[in-house]
Amino acid sequence: MTSAKQNILRETDAALLEQWLDSLWLEKGLSEHSLSNYRRDLRQFMQWLVGQAGDPAQTTRAHLYDYLAHQHQKGLSATTVARQLSALRGFYRWMVDQQHMAENPAALIERPKTPQTLPSTLTEAEVEALLQAPDTEDPLGVRDKAMLEVLYASGLRVTELVSLTTAQVDLRRGVVRIVGKGNKERLVPLGEEALDWLQRYLHAARPLLPGAANNGVVFPGPSGKHLTRQAFWYRVKQLAQQADIQKPLSPHTLRHAFATHLLNHGADLRVVQLLLGHSSVSTTQIYTHVASERLKKLHSEHHPRG
Repeated sequence: MTSAKQNILRETDAALLEQWLDSLWLEKGLSEHSLSNYRRDLRQFMQWLVGQAGDPAQTTRAHLYDYLAHQHQKGLSATTVARQLSALRGFYRWMVDQQHMAENPAALIERPKTPQTLPSTLTEAEVEALLQAPDTEDPLGVRDKAMLEVLYASGLRVTELVSLTTAQVDLRRGVVRIVGKGNKERLVPLGEEALDWLQRYLHAARPLLPGAANNGVVFPGPSGKHLTRQAFWYRVKQLAQQADIQKPLSPHTLRHAFATHLLNHGADLRVVQLLLGHSSVSTTQIYTHVASERLKKLHSEHHPRG
């Protein structure tokens, strides 16, 4: 096969991929981060397929088994391979829907068994130390304090937090209106402490921030546009160091803490599901395992026969 032919195949493959991603964005409202992951996984597969003289519209189950075995041989984890298989299933389901293929070659391939990992979370004392870390004598510190309080009080995803607009915030009712994954809307209460800091930030600190403009962005970066996920996460890691928190953190750490601490204090699982914006309660159930592990630890530490 000539290099020119390979280039034509790659361009054709890329066009199909972008059409599928466009359909995902329209139908499910996936974030740019999720779409980027799908794009990367499918590009890797398509590049491999070109090397096998293959064509996406003529992919067989044997092709997919070979590719997944190739990924295992490269040393990728079962979790990564399972994610890639999920992307392939979605892509080929769309290919069938668009009548590019008669059947989905990925449909009957079993998902690799992956170890269940509990979300990394913080104790209530660690969360309190993190919340106390920002310097609230400084407008940026008030912003950081308000962001952390809102995140812990609401369980928002980081993308949902940094994307907030003033139109989504109802200070009188003490709620924020979130449009999450799949364009599903939910109202999330803030609680008194988070609401108090958000009001102080909006009225006193936000107008003093460099780049702040009357554009409806609740948490602007230096340019006046939404603060990026990366910038917020960098700031959280700095504050965690100041609070002497040694645990590894992730962008979802406070979201995990929000859910786990609610369940530890007796909240109903269905309520936590609604607050987190999970489409299925099965997604939320992992937090019951986290709460259970915490209870076991407390029992072993404090019970006379623990």
